[in-house]
Amino acid sequence: MARFDLTDAEWAAIEPVLPTDVRGKERADDRRVLNSIFWRLRTGAPWADIPARYGPHTTCGNRFRRWRKRGVWDRLLKAVSEAYEGDLQMIDSTSVRVHQHAGCAKKKTTDPVAWVAHGVV
Repeated sequence: MARFDLTDAEWAAIEPVLPTDVRGKERADDRRVLNSIFWRLRTGAPWADIPARYGPHTTCGNRFRRWRKRGVWDRLLKAVSEAYEGDLQMIDSTSVRVHQHAGCAKKKTTDPVAWVAHGVV
């Protein structure tokens, strides 16, 4: 198990909302695929850079898109929110650094309506 892979408790909340109506050849393990999707979303890396321990990157990308179209992600988020007993729920805690000069950039102070008055007599 990698550092940020799903715990057994998290998996217990998620597994019941995943689709089970599958056809065709045997399906890749949902937990492993979810771990790969979460890894990809957390790192921002391309799908092709998903570590081999998660299986083929095409499987992970296809499953992500298929579940998005079927609304699985909405159900998954709702299930995780209901399983959590706290008062605060946080999806992402990302912070992005701004370029060192961006904080002191000169603000544009032009009047957005000034162009209307130029032709008025």
